[in-house]
Amino acid sequence: MNTLEPFVITISREVGSGGHTVGSILAEKLNVRYCDKQLIESLEKEFGLSANAIENLKGQKKNWLADFISRVSPMPSAEALGVDPKFSQEFRINVTTDDIYKAEVEILQGIAEIGSCVIAGRSGFFALRDHPNKLNVFISASLRFRVDRIMRKQNLSEESALAVIKGVNEARENYIQRYAGVSRYDLRNYDIALVADGHTEEELADIIISYIK
Repeated sequence: MNTLEPFVITISREVGSGGHTVGSILAEKLNVRYCDKQLIESLEKEFGLSANAIENLKGQKKNWLADFISRVSPMPSAEALGVDPKFSQEFRINVTTDDIYKAEVEILQGIAEIGSCVIAGRSGFFALRDHPNKLNVFISASLRFRVDRIMRKQNLSEESALAVIKGVNEARENYIQRYAGVSRYDLRNYDIALVADGHTEEELADIIISYIK
C-alpha cells in the first residue's frame, strides 16, 4: 500500500478485541478520515432502532426493514446518512436487507473515492476488494481478553459479556457469509492479522504503521 496516494485501510475484528479503538488511533496517526458505525447510526436515527438491534437484524437471514418502514419517510435525506448527496441511495417501500447491503457498499466506495480513510467493520474488506490501494487488517484476541475487556468497558457480568460476544459474532458472520460468500475468519481475506493479547491499542496501531512502511 502506498501512503503517498489515496488509500484505504479496512479493520475487521472480533468483538471485544479493541479493533474499533485501534482503527480510530490509526486514522489519527495517519491523519485521515475514520469511518465506523456511520451508516448504522443513520439507520438508527431513521428507523428508531438501537444499533445493537440493527446488527442483530442484519445477521438474520430474512427481510426485516419493511416491518419498520412505516415509522419514517421512504427516502431519508443525504444529511441523515452522513454522506455527500451523490452517494446516497433511495430507500423504497420494498427495501430489504439486500438493499441495505447495496447501500452500504455504495457509501463505502463513495467514502473511499473522497480520499484516504480507515474503515472499521461494515464488510469493508469485501466491499472495497477492487480498490487499487488498500490494506485489509484483522484483529483477534483470546476469549479471556475479550470477555475481560467487555466486562470492563460496558460494566457487564461475565455471563452478559459472553452473551454479547456470541450474539454479535454470529450476526456479523451470518452477514458476511450471506453477501461476501466467505467467512470473516478466513485469513486469506486480509493482508495482516494481529492478536491483541499483550498489546495496547496504540501498540497495535503502531504495528500496522510499521507493516505499511
